[in-house]
Amino acid sequence: MDTPHISLKATGRARRRLLVNRLAESGATIAALIAVGALVIVIWSVASRGVGALNWDFFTKGPAVFGAGGGGVAPALVGSLLLVAIATALALPFGVLAAIYVSEFAPKRIGDQVRLWLDVLNGFPSIVIGIFVFALCVKVQLPIVGWGKHQSAFAGGAALAIIMLPLVARATMEVLSLVPNELRDASYALGVSKWQTVLRVVLPTAFGGILTGTTLAIARAAGETAPLLFTSAIAGQVVDWNPTHSVQSIPLMIFQNSESPDENLHAQAWAGAFVLIAFVHVTSLTARFLLDRSRKKLGLSR
Repeated sequence: MDTPHISLKATGRARRRLLVNRLAESGATIAALIAVGALVIVIWSVASRGVGALNWDFFTKGPAVFGAGGGGVAPALVGSLLLVAIATALALPFGVLAAIYVSEFAPKRIGDQVRLWLDVLNGFPSIVIGIFVFALCVKVQLPIVGWGKHQSAFAGGAALAIIMLPLVARATMEVLSLVPNELRDASYALGVSKWQTVLRVVLPTAFGGILTGTTLAIARAAGETAPLLFTSAIAGQVVDWNPTHSVQSIPLMIFQNSESPDENLHAQAWAGAFVLIAFVHVTSLTARFLLDRSRKKLGLSR
């Protein structure tokens, strides 16, 4: 008896669904290639113009006299380091404590409101934050602020801390939600209080994820320019570690040098942009590495 021939070729509705699926896959692939291509073009464009200006003097010396060659951006590097350090010192404890309150202690209704307002703060234009800190800490001297009515690294760090705060808090909330409840229940079964459980069990388990959110927030803050225009833009051309003084920074240096008629300063602006891109790239890779370690520690698959 002859067996009837069965065709596996899609027809009708199945053929249309297969065609739509392939079109969607092709569209997603093209979009991904465009995104990666744009990144490669930006990096190549900046690197081709800035690598030539990178040398030891670039990292260790101050700016040269107008029209003269050489010089460096040491004041901007030191200023950026100081600003980011102050911002991290302010944003990290408040962000982590806010995340702990929302994830471990707050009622659901209050926790949802805090998450909502953190998301709103995360979407605030950075220049608005700069104006706010300028009005609060520079134009008007508060009794609790001891650096006076002038721009300073403290004011710039405070502006960057406001930008970092929602990023640190939301990242910490996410990683705290990944900690298995079995660990909390086991701690409670041993008679440990809730606060001690959070401090000795939950936080050490989520430590890698908290570092991930912090490094991403640092990468975001390091490239901000608008808030510093109001809080720490009037700076000298020498290395200054005093946080009560206004300091130079890499983003501001790029902005100022790019508008200068001096070609040497243009080259330094491109080199500074390349250094900033490299810093963001390294911090992003570090965050990815810490996130992978945290996920493995929590027993989660990718």
